Amino acid sequence: MIFTVLFSALVIGSGSAAPATSDKRRTSTQLLTDITVIQTYWGQIRPYNNSPSSYFGVKNTGLPDGCGYEQVHVLHRHGSRYPTGGGTPQLYAQSFTEDGENNERFAAMIANITATEGDSVFSGPLSFLNTYSYRLGESLLVPSGGAQEVKSGADFWNTRGRLLYDAPPGQAYYNSSFTDGTTRPKPTLRTTSQARIYNSAVAWATGFFGTGFVGTPAAADEYNLLVIPEGGTENNTLASYDSCSNSKVEAIGNLGDSYVFKYIPLYLTAATNRLNAYTGGNKFTTNDTYAMQSICAYEYNALGSSDFCGLFTEAEWEGFEYTLDLEYYYDFSFGNPTGRAQGVGYVQELLARLDNQYITVGNTSVNVTLDDNASTFPLGQTFYLDMSHDDILVSVITALSVAYFKSDLPLTAVPPPSNRAFRLSHLTPFGTRLFTEVIGCNSANPTEKQTATTLYTPTSNGYDPATATNKFVRMVWNDAVVPLASIEGGACSNGRLDGLCGLDKFKANLGQAAAKANYQYSCFGNYSLPGSFDGDGAIFAPW
Repeated sequence: MIFTVLFSALVIGSGSAAPATSDKRRTSTQLLTDITVIQTYWGQIRPYNNSPSSYFGVKNTGLPDGCGYEQVHVLHRHGSRYPTGGGTPQLYAQSFTEDGENNERFAAMIANITATEGDSVFSGPLSFLNTYSYRLGESLLVPSGGAQEVKSGADFWNTRGRLLYDAPPGQAYYNSSFTDGTTRPKPTLRTTSQARIYNSAVAWATGFFGTGFVGTPAAADEYNLLVIPEGGTENNTLASYDSCSNSKVEAIGNLGDSYVFKYIPLYLTAATNRLNAYTGGNKFTTNDTYAMQSICAYEYNALGSSDFCGLFTEAEWEGFEYTLDLEYYYDFSFGNPTGRAQGVGYVQELLARLDNQYITVGNTSVNVTLDDNASTFPLGQTFYLDMSHDDILVSVITALSVAYFKSDLPLTAVPPPSNRAFRLSHLTPFGTRLFTEVIGCNSANPTEKQTATTLYTPTSNGYDPATATNKFVRMVWNDAVVPLASIEGGACSNGRLDGLCGLDKFKANLGQAAAKANYQYSCFGNYSLPGSFDGDGAIFAPW
């Protein structure tokens, strides 16, 4: 059953570094043509790809023997989409840095050139522009994006769901009946009302619940889908910028965007000069060249290939990736005073679910009207699926105070720092998924396991739910274990090297998130930057 919320609450208020890029690749002037390498530099517009399990520096990533999954909370990003649109021309130099407006402006410029100067003005590697036609839409999910989400739902069933529900041999999807034939309570999934988010949630559910093959029920019969409005000023933890006013103030919310357009000429001037030799006297700017890199990624996602992709060196693709990291770090993470505030609402909901309690009083993006009752905020589910946006995932990990991702991102470094931990290509590609796993263990100090082994049944590694009284939390982001030991304040600094944190200690950290976010002032305070902002994702009024 799908039900839409037709009301809204009033707005109320470092571990080991990531793998480095080789200097040899950085300094090469050879054009990069291997699309499997090129797409690793596309940041949040990269097609989904699992990261190595130890990518974030966690040494031992296997589930310890004697431990088992007992509950999993999934915060998920939508699949591949068209570029976003809807801006105004005045914002070309201020925002939409990696997205639709700059791309559409460039495509219109090319169409105007060929219309007025003929179809032979461009030469050499740019000859394809003589007959070029911009075929991208705006904002909606593309077919490959839907496929990513279906696969994600199926993968979650294969790796977590069948163990959570102790599925018998041959059960390929979730079964709505208990083994005695009685009906399970329907799980409630959540999505925003934005089309690509909604469609991603439905696609994910198709993969997890089943496709309606002969002999199986249709997926939509197996779950409830809560659709939370997005796009106004309503409280919505899955689109929390709606209710955080300062995130919409140009000098605050678009801080990262302003850095991007200053960085683009630093790494793209040489490429722009190189390509201008083939423009028939027309002169591209670095913003035009930047649009060509962005269009490459979007055309690959939507069309399967792009003639723009082979025009750049690996160092130039590294620069492109870094612009996206700058944008998101300084718009949504520790580098922005609203970074924690935009993620703290989901963190409070996660704590409420872990505590098995409703939220009856709110002072963040939490919609108390939804979260104070079993109909729209059910407790005790075996798993939760919340479909959202890339920036929300970034803000959530910021609100959690995972210091591993607190990076020094210099604004003028060319080449960019290769060992930075904050790298969107591994944090928020299309189809990103962040798991918060509740794990029960027979031992209070289970022996760490370096690599994962296949769990054929929930108990095949010695796990016994009757004696697994020791509860832990582990977070897994795109298959890489999150270093919870780096949480500020030491809540999870337990000497373990496998990312496990005691459940009670993890919940204690969640309980501090609201104070650290300082939501009311960060989102509604009258301040200018830098002011008292210290680069920790929130701002406090000066004494």
